[in-house]
Formats: sequence, structure tokens, C-alpha cells
Amino acid sequence: MPGRISVFPSPQELGSALAQLVVQRAAGSDGRFSLGLSGGSLVGLLARELPLAATTGAATGAGPWLVAFCDERLVPPEHPESTFGAYSAQLLPWLPAPAPTVLAVAPGLSPNAAAADYAERLREAMGRSLLTAPPCTPQAFQGDAVPVFDLLLLGVGPDGHTCSLFPNHPLLQEKEKIVAAITDSPKPPPQRITLTLPVLNAARTVVFVATGEGKAAVLKRILEGNEENPLPAARVRPHTGQLLWFLDEAAAKELTVPFEKHSIL
Repeated sequence: MPGRISVFPSPQELGSALAQLVVQRAAGSDGRFSLGLSGGSLVGLLARELPLAATTGAATGAGPWLVAFCDERLVPPEHPESTFGAYSAQLLPWLPAPAPTVLAVAPGLSPNAAAADYAERLREAMGRSLLTAPPCTPQAFQGDAVPVFDLLLLGVGPDGHTCSLFPNHPLLQEKEKIVAAITDSPKPPPQRITLTLPVLNAARTVVFVATGEGKAAVLKRILEGNEENPLPAARVRPHTGQLLWFLDEAAAKELTVPFEKHSIL
């Protein structure tokens, strides 16, 4: 099963529902709420809806937030390609107190050093939310303890990539590291770090977000195909967690599998 698919009339309605889901998961977390964010169009969706949602309703009484990034381009934070820079400019200052703890990639390091540093700080920050006895599956984590996020928000590219995990790339087979470096990204800039599949598949909830008809063809492959060499996004199947897809009608236009239609405006 590809997970639960929810389709919304517009990106605006999708963004509102996504913000409510984030707030609900935060309120239901046991202590600190760990959230992994992806960049791209997701930044704008969350910036429009999450600050208001987080100040009302279910957010009341929620514990502190830990915000990490599912991948990051190795550029200065002021660079337009920086995911941390985009969230710092558009979202993080407008979240209600207490301000979240934000794990940004250390600047000025080589890709391998940046990945190792981020992995270490992520383990330290996640504390007790570490999986030390992963499920016995073919993609079970074989290295040290893997962080278990409460919620990961992922995008999907027209080529089926997610995070900085690209089709046919060796990092799809990575089982030892929780954060890996990539120096040959087919999408610029080439130097990045990314969470690996064992971390994605250990999360309590994973939400893929996709909008626009440019994503329709690849979503049909991911959600309806049974390919021998699955696209990166199709390899995200949480072992014990929940997998959700939030799509707008344009992105879902080619789907024939059952999905839930929503309208919240």
C-alpha cells in the first residue's frame, strides 16, 4: 500500500490542512516534538499557514519543538538555495514561544565533515528518541542508533527524488550512516547532505507534499507502479509509522488508485 492519499482542491487548502496536521502531531507528542523539514515549495506553504495554526487550538500545551532539515545544500545561510536560510527568513521567527531548537548545518565544512557533524548533533538532540533495535527488514538500519522523528515533511521531484536521494544513486543503498554527503547531485548545487532511507523509514509519521501537474506523471509511477528499481520516493515506507500523501488536484490528476478528496475552505 502506498499510504493514505489526501487530495485538496488547491495548494492553499493543502497548506492549511498540513499546518493543522503539524500542530496536532506536536500536541500529541510525548515531550519534545521532533520535526524534519524539506525545502522548495514546502517553505512557502508552511510560512503561510503554520504560524497561525501553531498559536491556536491543539498547539496549546504542546512541548518544545526540535526542528531539523531532511537535506541541505552546502551553501551559506544567506544563499537563496539554503533551506535553513529560507525557513529563517519566512517561518521560524513567526512561530510562537517557546522558540524551537533549530539544528542547522555547520557552515564551512567539507561535505563528509558536515554530514558527520550533523549526524552527531542530531543524535545528541534527539536523546531518547533513538531506535537501537530496528525492525528486521531488508532496509533495517545496520549502523548506530537511528533517530526517530515524530514527523517528517518530504517533497518529491519530477524525477522521483526526495531529500537529496536521487534515482540510481549509490546513497539509496546506504545503511550505515544516518546523514550522508553527496557531492555529485544531478540538481545544483552539487554538494549537499541528506538524511538516509533508514532515518526516513524509522519516523513515526512521514508526509509527502506535492502540488502542480508537473508532479502528476511521477506520482502515478510512485503510487501505482511496481518497478523493479523503485524511485527514491517509492522507497520511503515507514517500518511502523504512518505514511501520508498530501496532493493538490493538479498533482493527482493521473491517479487511479483510491484517494480521499478534501475541501476545508
